[in-house]
Amino acid sequence: MSEKLRWGVLGTARIVRKTIPALQKTKNGEVVGIASRTEEKAKEYANRHGVPQTFGSYEALLASPDIDAVYIPLPNSLHLEWILKSLDAGKHVLCEKPLAMSAAECEEVSRKADETGLKVLEGFMYRFHPRFEKLQELLAAGAVGKVTFLHIGHSFDAGGADNIRWYAGLGGGALFDTGCYCVNVSRMVAGQEPARVAAFGNYRDANDRGLIDVSIAGMLRFPGSATALFDTGVNLERRNFLEITGTEGRLYLDNPFGLLEEDSVLEEHHFGQDTVHHEFKGENHFVRMGEHFADSVLNGRPLRYDLTDAGANARVLEALDQAARKHEASEPKPHSGAGPGVS
Repeated sequence: MSEKLRWGVLGTARIVRKTIPALQKTKNGEVVGIASRTEEKAKEYANRHGVPQTFGSYEALLASPDIDAVYIPLPNSLHLEWILKSLDAGKHVLCEKPLAMSAAECEEVSRKADETGLKVLEGFMYRFHPRFEKLQELLAAGAVGKVTFLHIGHSFDAGGADNIRWYAGLGGGALFDTGCYCVNVSRMVAGQEPARVAAFGNYRDANDRGLIDVSIAGMLRFPGSATALFDTGVNLERRNFLEITGTEGRLYLDNPFGLLEEDSVLEEHHFGQDTVHHEFKGENHFVRMGEHFADSVLNGRPLRYDLTDAGANARVLEALDQAARKHEASEPKPHSGAGPGVS
């Protein structure tokens, strides 16, 4: 293997407009090939981003000896198929979140990764930004005391009908697209898996492409009494924030999941004291994730989180999806007519 990890990109999804330049900025990697279902489309993206090789099919890229690892930005429902094919072809894999559409699929990936000895990482790039490293440091030091509530908002407008998020058959919908971030960060902050979940969704069939959740609100209850509340949607005004409240204070982060180049601040609040602003210079966390992955492959170091985490996240997403679709929740008792506190 060369001194740099040689990346191939499977597909020309919109996200690659951001992620290919990021991978090209890594100090220990280079994007050497891109594949599309037509070579014309691959050449269009290759010329735009300065990628030297193009392939008219995903299989052709996987067969190339010039590729060490692949980045998969395909629709959610295609992740499992192409992760397995990539591993069979001897390629390491960085896959867009969610890794797969179920915990069972994640376990299938894990078995194949173990069998081949290759690296697979679910691409939650936000976890590699210095802000989250500082946030975890503060939590470990007890800066907010015992974590009581997490509140996460993550939404945007997916726009036109051609967006894959409107296709149920491609794994569309809010929960698996943006909600997976909310679940992932909640589990990471709590440091454990939720004991119970609840969810309510708003659904529609967009142009006869299957019923999807266009927005959803969920709750995760963790052992020890921490509760995470989140709302997310793909038909709403852009919102992106994380608030962690504990018995001794509060942490607040604006735009926690964005591909940041601008400077940012992590706010630390304590009762009756001035707000502490932890300031961070602009840094693209996709670059940092790409460098971490390449270092793991080139130098045999462990990944920051493994496929066990992907499976655990998928189990929570499945439970939330089932709860929302079944409307499993307690109904408030009818009003008796008596005032508050009157029996």
